Amino acid sequence: MKLKIGDFARISQVTVQTLRYYDDLGLLHPADVDNLTGYRYYDIDQLPHLHRILALKDLGFSLEQITRLMQGDLSPAELRGMLTLKQSELRNQVQEQLDRMERLEARLRLIEQENHPLTYEVLLKPVAAFSVASVRRIIPSYWDEGPLWVDLFNQLEKAGVEPVNPCLSVYHACEPEIDAEVCAPVALQPGERDDLHIHTLPAVETMAFTIHCGPFTGLAGAYAALLKWVDANDYHIAGPDREIYLQLPKAGQQHSDQNAVTEMQVPVRKKNG
Repeated sequence: MKLKIGDFARISQVTVQTLRYYDDLGLLHPADVDNLTGYRYYDIDQLPHLHRILALKDLGFSLEQITRLMQGDLSPAELRGMLTLKQSELRNQVQEQLDRMERLEARLRLIEQENHPLTYEVLLKPVAAFSVASVRRIIPSYWDEGPLWVDLFNQLEKAGVEPVNPCLSVYHACEPEIDAEVCAPVALQPGERDDLHIHTLPAVETMAFTIHCGPFTGLAGAYAALLKWVDANDYHIAGPDREIYLQLPKAGQQHSDQNAVTEMQVPVRKKNG
């Protein structure tokens, strides 16, 4: 039984444009094309073939993947592999949506607690390992970090080494005793130089971070917002926090320069992970 393209489209509940597109892709050719009129005709027994295309599309396969699946020369192992891969992909997508929903609910809770829009946006990202030259000491307060930077830059100048990225601080322990490490990313490997303490800052799979624009006096508020986000989103801190100085305040203006830009980072892990 041959059907005009419009009738076949109506029976199969797809559009005529879809059938023409599948024909162009080689997914489903008409059973016959009238040489004079160009009309396309389909056989009723082509419906199972179309239904398989639609079923695979419903599972999330692209038309390119469906074309390969419909070629019929896949081994059972290859077919099973493609279906398993798609299953894993869909599970990841579902988990991403669930994670997004959790972050949305946590944001609503924070707004309700603060009773005003959030000042700082917190995001997650992976951070790769990189080499740093550093100086590390116990200091009584965060404002006593200056001598460490002086020491580090004197060492770098003497060694003729320039930082390759923005400098940063790593805080291995907080108050009452602050274990601070000031770091300059360098294009050197540990052990490559005897006149500098060079080591690798480890990679972090999940780093929560926020950006503070303004003087260093506002860093405490940024950290408070970051830690509130970590707790509200059911994470726990999984390592030393870092401060990356994307744009340093002008000399002597640490307390007032509104153009300074600092990124605060905290390694995190899900509490139930």
